[in-house]
Amino acid sequence: MSTWLITGGAGMLAQDVLARLAAEQDDAVVLARKELDVTDPASVRAALAEHAPAVVVNCAAWTAVDDAETQEAAALAVNGTGPRVLAEACRETGAVLLQVSTDYVFAGDATAPYAEDAPTAPRSAYGRTKLAGEEAVLELLPDTGYVVRTAWLYGAGGGNFVRTMIKLEGVKDTLDVVDDQRGQPTWTRDLADRLVRLGQGALAGTAPAGVYHGTSAGETTWFGLTRRIFELLGADPERVRPTTSAAFTRPAPRPSYSVLGHDRWKDAGIEPIRGWDEALTEAFPALLAAERPEG
Repeated sequence: MSTWLITGGAGMLAQDVLARLAAEQDDAVVLARKELDVTDPASVRAALAEHAPAVVVNCAAWTAVDDAETQEAAALAVNGTGPRVLAEACRETGAVLLQVSTDYVFAGDATAPYAEDAPTAPRSAYGRTKLAGEEAVLELLPDTGYVVRTAWLYGAGGGNFVRTMIKLEGVKDTLDVVDDQRGQPTWTRDLADRLVRLGQGALAGTAPAGVYHGTSAGETTWFGLTRRIFELLGADPERVRPTTSAAFTRPAPRPSYSVLGHDRWKDAGIEPIRGWDEALTEAFPALLAAERPEG
């Protein structure tokens, strides 16, 4: 038994981490933003004093990528200052900190998977703020700080691309979907499992601190993912038509290549996450029930 504290408790990842810990019969507390403001040092110290966690999993984040372009200071408070505040508190108490980060810390113009130690070069405000959080954790907690980068997350517990496509299939004759961005669709339940195992490894002394990549194996495009969603719905995948990023102009640039490498997991004795298609197939009934409960 060990106490875990999970921030950002209203999000789908935090809920899956909590469920994974419950399955392990591990003592855990999950705190939403209204219960814990990670940017407030006094609140963070009080939470750690009250719950005395051995591991803190920081799922709190500013995830509105486009809004961050015009509200970078606000995004930095959550994505950069928040992790620093948590890291300082964890350093005082000796707790392990797992910081969830993103593929947006890279330039997104590679042609081979980004290794964990590949140079970072964020091209958006969101990426810059998340990188600031990474740097704070790694600087303050060289032996007990873990950064887990993920991407293209979906799950039953919140809004995401997969659930949106399930919804749109029922109301649109055709869908134009971007086919020039490559990445790794990742089920929050799979990521939650790796976060828990990484935290357990940290406590056991078998998982070295540092950067890990928590994304599914394989790769596809948003177009390819949507066609697979249609197939799982029993719908005609030809209703999904490829288009380019230029057709969907947004304030923040999207990485054209978000494929991450997973070599670091072997250092912790943990298997990387399975292939994206296998995971999506298993996750799909719960996603469908969440989006179409009447079905």
